[in-house]
Amino acid sequence: YPKARLFSFCSRCKTKVYPDELPNTSVVIVFHNEAWSTLLRTVYSVINRSPRYLLSEVILVDDASERDFLKLTLENYVKNLEVPVKIIRMEERSGLIRARLRGAAASKGQVITFLDAHCECTLGWLEPLLARIKEDRKTVVCPIIDVISDDTFEYMAGSDMTYGGFNWKLNFRWYPVPQREMDRRKGDRTLPVRTPTMAGGLFSIDRNYFEEIGTYDAGMDIWGGENLEMSFRIWQCGGSLEIVTCSHVGHVFRKATPYTFPGGTGHVINKNNRRLAEVWMDEFKDFFYIISPGVVKVDYGDVSVRKTLRENLKCKPFSWYLENIYPDSQIPRRYYSLGEIRNVETNQCLDNMGRKENEKVGIFNCHGMGGNQVFSYTADKEIRTDDLCLDVSRLSGPVIMLKCHHMRGNQLWEYDAERLTLRHVNSNQCLDEPSEEDKMVPTMQDCSGSRSQQWLLRNMTLGA
Repeated sequence: YPKARLFSFCSRCKTKVYPDELPNTSVVIVFHNEAWSTLLRTVYSVINRSPRYLLSEVILVDDASERDFLKLTLENYVKNLEVPVKIIRMEERSGLIRARLRGAAASKGQVITFLDAHCECTLGWLEPLLARIKEDRKTVVCPIIDVISDDTFEYMAGSDMTYGGFNWKLNFRWYPVPQREMDRRKGDRTLPVRTPTMAGGLFSIDRNYFEEIGTYDAGMDIWGGENLEMSFRIWQCGGSLEIVTCSHVGHVFRKATPYTFPGGTGHVINKNNRRLAEVWMDEFKDFFYIISPGVVKVDYGDVSVRKTLRENLKCKPFSWYLENIYPDSQIPRRYYSLGEIRNVETNQCLDNMGRKENEKVGIFNCHGMGGNQVFSYTADKEIRTDDLCLDVSRLSGPVIMLKCHHMRGNQLWEYDAERLTLRHVNSNQCLDEPSEEDKMVPTMQDCSGSRSQQWLLRNMTLGA
């Protein structure tokens, strides 16, 4: 957006008037071996840039830090701050989720605001969040997350033109705000953006609603997946999740996680994601399982309590979430098949090899393990894997993977379930076995009905 339009947007935020009587908040900050400067920068910015009457307290939860300066030195330092700062010590390394639960349980504010330990709040960050919760206590609100360089600590404004989503591997991703959401806001960029998911590090929630909606899944370990679990739960169980565009908080985005995950990063995140998939995603969990087959081997514990929570809250199915909250999701709401695409003649399968955009699709021995050989043939007649679609732009190929654009055209395929052919509509050619020149890449040929042009679309389910 041109600078003039950005300035106009910011100016309109500055002139917004909020109610005098807003709920107060406890700010909960979890840290583990955090640097002194970044932790204190977070605390000072909360204190200095929040109206005193709105800030009930700051709660620092120490997740078993080992650095000496985060012990008695820190305790003595915060005693002199003008706002009550409480330090809670976890007896052993418990992770972000359980540490936040401990901090929330000790808080007294009407609203709980969670922040990471390497943030900087801006002037006017708090009032817009609290005002939206006062308006609707079942709305969970996030600020725009600005970027603080982890090299230079330069502060760079974030965008109000992105919102939260996720891919088949249940990785959180930022995507452009869709036109339908812009239309709902009628061009007023100071109005909150309804977001399908949140990043999870920075948000405010009514403390009673936090309890009613089921806080966090305490069966999850350390960190990872809890943001999507809470996002699905909020939307499916009658709440809403928004980015309040007039609230800005900076965040240091580190290139690598500076601490370890007990049990290993992959195991922890797989366990957490498996729990959220089993409880909230219904049959759509198959998209996650077959593209990440290792997940099904992970012991994810007992989720019966979380399933009972879902029943008691009378939550909607995941199909409702995809239809009404996230119709732009990479997971298609309606699909013909989800699994391998096997050639009848060669008995080999399409393979997305490196899962990269602009690369040719391959054909290899079928391994039946999902992953790179997972494709979905959708009701929109796309052949897709996550956010990539099978695309042919020139007569006779090549067949490549491109970002799905939903404009049909070169990504439109007709599958004939009787003849077993995949016809590319634009070129009117059929997907065929590889040529002699390159035996690892399928070709496009005039449709003949031969066995080499016959493909079996097989549904796979790797979950329990």
